[in-house]
Amino acid sequence: MDYSKTLNLPQTEFPMRANLPEREPKLLEYWRDQQIYQKKNAQSQGKPKFVLHDGPPYANGNIHIGTALNKILKDIIIKYKSLQGFDAPYVPGWDTHGLPIEHAAIKILGLNRHQLNPLDLRRECKQYALKCLDMQREDFKRLGVSGDWENPYVTLYPEYEAKQIEVFGEMAKKGYIYKGLKSVYWCTSCETALAEAEIEYAEKKSHSIYVKFPLIDDKGNLPVGIDPKKVYAVIWTTTPWTMPANVAICVNPELEYAWVEINDEIYLLASELVETVVKTNNLGDYSILSTMKGANIEGMIFSHPFFDRESPIILGDHVTLEAGTGCVHTAPGHGQEDFEVSMKYGLPVINPVDPTGKFTAEAGKFAGLSVTDANVPVIKELAALGLLLGKSSIKHQYAHCWRCKNPIIYRATEQWFASVDGFRTEALNTIANDVTWIPAWGEDRIHNMVADRQDWCISRQRVWGLPIPIFYCTKCNEHIINDTTIHAIKEIFRREGSDAWWARKPEEILPQGFTCPHCGHGEFRKETDIMDVWFDSGSSHAAVLEQRSELKWPADLYLEGSDQHRGWFQSSLLTSVATRGTAPYKAVLTHGFVVDGEGRKMSKSIGNTIYPQEVIKQYGADILRLWVASADYKADIRISNDILKQLSEVYRKIRNTFRYILGNLYDFNPDTDKVAYNQLLEIDRWALMRLEQVRAKVTEAYDDYEFHLLYHTVHNFCAVDLSAIYLDILKDRVYTALPGSIERRAAQTAMYEILDTLVAVVAPVLTFTAEEVWQYMPKQQGRPESVQLTSWPAARPEHLDPALEAKWDKILAVRGEITKALETARRTKVIGHSLDAAVSLYAAGDEFTALAAIKEDLATLLIVSNVTLSDNLESAPGEAYRSESMQLAVAVAPAQGIKCERCWIYSPTVNQDQDHPALCQRCATVVKNM
Repeated sequence: MDYSKTLNLPQTEFPMRANLPEREPKLLEYWRDQQIYQKKNAQSQGKPKFVLHDGPPYANGNIHIGTALNKILKDIIIKYKSLQGFDAPYVPGWDTHGLPIEHAAIKILGLNRHQLNPLDLRRECKQYALKCLDMQREDFKRLGVSGDWENPYVTLYPEYEAKQIEVFGEMAKKGYIYKGLKSVYWCTSCETALAEAEIEYAEKKSHSIYVKFPLIDDKGNLPVGIDPKKVYAVIWTTTPWTMPANVAICVNPELEYAWVEINDEIYLLASELVETVVKTNNLGDYSILSTMKGANIEGMIFSHPFFDRESPIILGDHVTLEAGTGCVHTAPGHGQEDFEVSMKYGLPVINPVDPTGKFTAEAGKFAGLSVTDANVPVIKELAALGLLLGKSSIKHQYAHCWRCKNPIIYRATEQWFASVDGFRTEALNTIANDVTWIPAWGEDRIHNMVADRQDWCISRQRVWGLPIPIFYCTKCNEHIINDTTIHAIKEIFRREGSDAWWARKPEEILPQGFTCPHCGHGEFRKETDIMDVWFDSGSSHAAVLEQRSELKWPADLYLEGSDQHRGWFQSSLLTSVATRGTAPYKAVLTHGFVVDGEGRKMSKSIGNTIYPQEVIKQYGADILRLWVASADYKADIRISNDILKQLSEVYRKIRNTFRYILGNLYDFNPDTDKVAYNQLLEIDRWALMRLEQVRAKVTEAYDDYEFHLLYHTVHNFCAVDLSAIYLDILKDRVYTALPGSIERRAAQTAMYEILDTLVAVVAPVLTFTAEEVWQYMPKQQGRPESVQLTSWPAARPEHLDPALEAKWDKILAVRGEITKALETARRTKVIGHSLDAAVSLYAAGDEFTALAAIKEDLATLLIVSNVTLSDNLESAPGEAYRSESMQLAVAVAPAQGIKCERCWIYSPTVNQDQDHPALCQRCATVVKNM
């Protein structure tokens, strides 16, 4: 007889192999066709809201691994909060204005942007942005991210633009918007001003020159005995091209300066830097004729090296001894500190550079040269005049445009600014008192950035963006912005979009009969600059949170990369504090950047870039999601092919745990077959106790956003508590007992509860696998159609039993020692399978007490055929395994008797039943009853 047919062997259609790349798209179709996201939102109506506001990714090309990390983190949180009983909608968004899109559109058109009609260029930009948006939307869906994908917020949509105009108008009404001449970051490649948030630093090789400025008028401050005809102030600069814009030399009033004689010339230098300057330029011997404080040099006038222009000595606290000469070349047209100190002295702001970075006629013989190309001619001119004291080159960190990656310059131009000074104190207060920063260091980071930042330059000299809503009177040239103009612009943008600014004349936008509030004139022109894109995305709290009925203001959480402390976190904070007095978020969570397995930045040139699309194609999205959960994302996150392979092995263990449990529940009906808790075996109650501990620990990890802790907890539970202990021990009972016996139903009851809990707690991370498991689970009455519609497992404190835990901790520790003896016996060929073994245990003290308490179940616990237990440790045979940490010895021998064909246990009762001679007495009884 084939007794294998009488075993309760696992039976399931749940596939052993994941084949996630093939299975996941089918689950996406299921969620879409069954409208699971919409059903989830419908059933959550009236519940407490949890709003995670999506920071809009830039609609420019496919997503990268960092974008995937960000979206998966958000999805994990949203799905957890939904399971926890929150109304947790997810409205994705996109940032769709700005330079990269405009550059791409110009490249597609193949034309000079200055030759394009603005509306034609804007139409091309919009088409490109929406095309990229669609590509990214499909990528995000493929990650398993649930959301209102058909109704995202998009910064180019008319209703968004209208609200942004309103935010701008509110800031203007409060006096926070002004136009002024300042030296700002300028990208000559992009031909526009930049804000601090658009600057990144990279190494650059620059010229390093020391320049002599001849003395014209000492104003009576030159020490007695020094010939003024021999005196020069020496400056140091790494930007020779800025020399045509020099208007002054700045010194620190508190520093000591020296008059240094070298080769019959006398140089003005900071005393502490004399030695360095002399050595750097190989100047030879020198003598210090006199010293004085910088304050006593103020007002002395030197001559510009090659222009007929005075360069007076002025005072500034920004002058330090870190480098140079202590005498700072001051060109207010090309430096922020230079600009500020020059304004105090009423000096002219000379800016002989056009938007493309080329010198104008104001630069004299250098006109037409780009600032980069002008460095060498300027140096040669200085040398020819005998005013170049020394030259070399240095490598240093230099500001670059974060869009085109080219070095920027400072350029004094008229720009529109938001006066951060006007609301800085409120911003710092809300940072400290109203927001939870995760990790905590985020508070110091953004506090320092806001405390130190200059006024926000919000104008850009481009076409693809939202126009700055300002009119100018053609008669008095005053700018006009008030409630009437803002309302008119907002309403026409709401109807027609911001293209109306270029398509319509001023009188077609403004109300009929509108006149200049300054002079009464009735003709106007429009501002040509557009807003900084950070103003676009920074207005999303007003344009989205306040406008979408399913959301709320402020958001419960913003979650982005650590670079957004200077980006979206900050621009959102500034617009919100300026218009509403507080932050638009209750908490801010920051993640690090993705690096390769060795901690290096991803780079195409290095060849270490990993693309999410390729990972999904090879492994499936759930492996990518498991990677996100496995790492402590608050620091930089490593990824490599080796890491992904390791994670696929971890995933396989978790999946196989699900598969094994499902296989053993094939004949289990949760509504009719469940066994009461007090009827469960001790080992079943132990498993449920561990389940409750895992549920609590995982819940805490989700609440604290510590996803790597839940990853390790779930993995260890599946690999150790379940696979290596509980499910292993359970096999004999679930395979060989009567199908409907209390023992087998007890095991199935425990397994079902483990499965029901485990599938829910992993669902936010392994979103596809959890859904697949859910569809194969035994159907319980009232069970939701999708795991995304279920509830978070309720706490079961009644399953926590400290006495049981202590008892089984000891038993399992002893079992671990016995397992070592069995492994040794297997290696030495004493036994093959563990059921081939008969084990003799010799124990004393706590070890004997623990084993004696379950003496009748020891063979099942150890998965062997026979166990004997002695309290005489000294009587253990010499070849027995002896524990180094316990009072325990273990002797392993081949089991006596005959192997039962059904349960594989060696037993002396085999051959005793006439009807089933190949079976042990236990199995023969079961088969007869079946």
